[in-house]
Amino acid sequence: MERNKTYNRRKICIFGGIAFLCGFFLVGRLIYLMLFQHDYYSKKAIDLQQRERQIKAARGEIVDRNGVVLATNEAVCTISVIHNQITDEEKVIAVLSEELGLSEEYVRKRVEKVTSIEKIKSNVSKETGQKILSYQLDGVKVDEDYRRVYPYNELASKVLGFTGSDNQGIIGLESKYDSVLQGQDGTILTFTDARGREMGDLEESRIEPVEGDTLKITIDYNIQAFCTQMAQKAYLQKEADSVSILVMNPQNGEMLAMVNYPEFNPNDPFTLIEQYSEYTGTEEENNYLNEMWRNGCVSDTYEPGSIFKIITTAAALEENVVSVNESFYCPGYILVEDRRIRCHKTVGHGSQTFEEGLENSCNPVFITVGSRLGASTFYHYFEKFGLLDKTGIDLPGEAATIMHKEENIGPVELATISFGQSFQVTPIQMATTVSSLINGGTRVVPHFAMSITDSQTQTVQEYTYEGLEGICSEETSEMLQYLLEQVVSDGGGSKAYIEGYEIGGKTATSQTLPRSQNKYISSFLGFAPASNPEVLVMVIINNPQGIYYGGTIAAPIAREIFENILPYLDK
Repeated sequence: MERNKTYNRRKICIFGGIAFLCGFFLVGRLIYLMLFQHDYYSKKAIDLQQRERQIKAARGEIVDRNGVVLATNEAVCTISVIHNQITDEEKVIAVLSEELGLSEEYVRKRVEKVTSIEKIKSNVSKETGQKILSYQLDGVKVDEDYRRVYPYNELASKVLGFTGSDNQGIIGLESKYDSVLQGQDGTILTFTDARGREMGDLEESRIEPVEGDTLKITIDYNIQAFCTQMAQKAYLQKEADSVSILVMNPQNGEMLAMVNYPEFNPNDPFTLIEQYSEYTGTEEENNYLNEMWRNGCVSDTYEPGSIFKIITTAAALEENVVSVNESFYCPGYILVEDRRIRCHKTVGHGSQTFEEGLENSCNPVFITVGSRLGASTFYHYFEKFGLLDKTGIDLPGEAATIMHKEENIGPVELATISFGQSFQVTPIQMATTVSSLINGGTRVVPHFAMSITDSQTQTVQEYTYEGLEGICSEETSEMLQYLLEQVVSDGGGSKAYIEGYEIGGKTATSQTLPRSQNKYISSFLGFAPASNPEVLVMVIINNPQGIYYGGTIAAPIAREIFENILPYLDK
């Protein structure tokens, strides 16, 4: 009996001790949570009670060099629903279907979806948003938003780019400077109960959005608009595949205009233009959308043809392997190993000086000069002039030059390179390289961005671009200015001549690959004033029908551009 009592007392002590320890632990844990974890659990409680909705920031504008707005915003609404807060599903479905022009099935699927918040439609007009608000539907949210707007529709679309549904830049400057333009979204915070319903007695709090900064670019609206008209004219008259026009300042690389016609409408970027409309709704639609958005001046390469003779001339002058008055003879062709490479004038130019050879764009003359330079020296000048590097233009998707490896340049390759065939460059590369050779020898960086200003119009950043000096001598540069002026005044570029102005330039007609398709690229690159270049114009017509010579169809387009923009720029 005494033994049982002792056993029971021991059991009571053990259980009592365990209960005491558990109580002590729980009290300690409670003290720890209340004193040391108070902030953490307070935040967790608030987070569970709060529902956060985003307020979109207005995207920064893009303006031209004179302040003309090229990309701006329009106030719109985003309509969303919160499932747990809806008290009359059928009414919500009926109203949203009718006011937003959506199918009842589409709206029902989203209204019945149990999520924290479900977007029904974005880019809704303010008027429609206000009308939906007037129904006072529980669980329906109408939030302020912005839609990107391009006031001049197709103008410079492949330079400016466009934005997606989330207002993020997709291509062009919108993509390149997205972090500058984007701004900082704000938020609306509301308090909810355990069932997710808003607690009406507690005020919602707002963190206001910060709008994006304004990007000022080098484009001149008037020059861009006129060049677009000229590109359209050439496109229609010559039934071409496309027309590209570049206008830049060869002294500093500022792009005054860049046209890739036909352009697309960035206000409706996912609708194929007429050229590709037959592919709408097909498996190939996405491929043609990308083709439609593609900036050919920057992302496409081509054989430059005779415009490249400017580079061959510069290298030959630098190396002193030719003088301008030296005599050459052209019988209409030249033999290189087992190849007969003909001149565009099949009966030949006969006896001529180097200066006349450039005016006549004579292939045998430049093949001879190229052979004097040799593959190794010529390749050295490709590198020195910057042809083997990208230009660094501030647009995404720049393509690199496609050139033979030095060790693979034999006599035939050297001959064809000398007059601009068997390799490919981008139009912006050709314009930049020639600019660098005629401006005194400084390799410029082509660019669009000038400055950034904030919402108070205070300048946040001025963009600067350092050129690389000494890529050719001033003497070579001055001689090129003289020679290329003679090409326009007396040679193959005469259709770009304007009385009273010094215009220098070079024509080109090149054949695309495969040669059997008989497709050509007609082009002209010119600058003015020839003795002190301040404006460079490049015109490229892809696959023109009928007459396709650059001197006949591209040079007159450049002349009209010069006739209009030189007085406008007071040059």
